[in-house]
This record gives sequence, C-alpha cells and structure tokens, in this order.
Amino acid sequence: MESGEARDRLTHFNEQGRAVMVDVSDKAVTARTAVAQTQVTMRPDTLRQIREGGIAKGDVLAIAQVAGIQAAKRTSDWIPLCHPLPLTGVNIRFSDNGADTLVIEAEVKTTGKTGVEMEALTAVSAAALTVYDMCKALQKDMEIGPTRLLAKTGGKSGDYEAEEGAGRER
Repeated sequence: MESGEARDRLTHFNEQGRAVMVDVSDKAVTARTAVAQTQVTMRPDTLRQIREGGIAKGDVLAIAQVAGIQAAKRTSDWIPLCHPLPLTGVNIRFSDNGADTLVIEAEVKTTGKTGVEMEALTAVSAAALTVYDMCKALQKDMEIGPTRLLAKTGGKSGDYEAEEGAGRER
C-alpha cells in the first residue's frame, strides 16, 4: 500500500500527511465500552506469593487495580492523539491459570463521541507493569503480554469481539 492510500484510509493524518487528532464534532454521542486483556507470566512461586499476599511491597493486586484505573483515566496523557474522555466506569479483574500466569482484564465505559479501546488497553498495560514493579525484587524475568482488545461496543464502526483462542479466556 502506498503512503497516499494509507492516508486516505487512516483518520489520524491531515491533507499534508501529518498527524492530527481526529475531529469528532459531528459524531453521535453513544454508549461505548471496551474490554482489553493482558497477562503476566512468572514462576509459580511468584504467583503463589501474589495470591497469598506475601510480597513485601504490599497487596500487589490492589495496587495494580488502582494503577489500571488511574491509567485509563489518564490515557490521553500517554497516547498523543487520544481524546481526553469522561469515563463512566473502569473495572479491572484478575484471574490466573493456577500455575504461572496472571490474567488482567479491564472493562472501560463512557458515553461519548469516541471509543475507549485505548483506555482499556492502557489500563491493562499499567496494571501489568505495576505487578512487575512490585515483584521485580523476587523475579526479574517475568513476561508481559500478549496485550489485546477483546471487545468493543458502540460507535460508527460497530461492535467487535475477538475470536476465541489466541489467549482469549471468556
């Protein structure tokens, strides 16, 4: 695909091919949600200590939950072309495989003119980084990811739901 064709299809470029924050003035206000997920893979003993509250820095999941919520609220500070949005709800959930993988899922909601996919992705990313930060003294080789959008609702492009598999646990 040539660069001119890409600019015609992508909305974050102006007529000069430079980045622009998309004008959503004429878009309808609709209820919008997005669900994203990531995971942190670690040694079984590290996951056990997280679950049992044995990490010296404190309650890892409580702190990661707050970090995820804060990150969702501040996404436009991290991602240059994102619109600042009034979020109506952010829910961070944790689960694990009982062995070596912590799964982090965020659901973000708003009523507005643009979606909250980036807010959900930022929330799970910040929560995972917080888990890493709080546990790095115990284990430095934890792995984060994959991080992906599981679902979104609302807006002109319609609803989206990721296919089962590829890390999807629903």
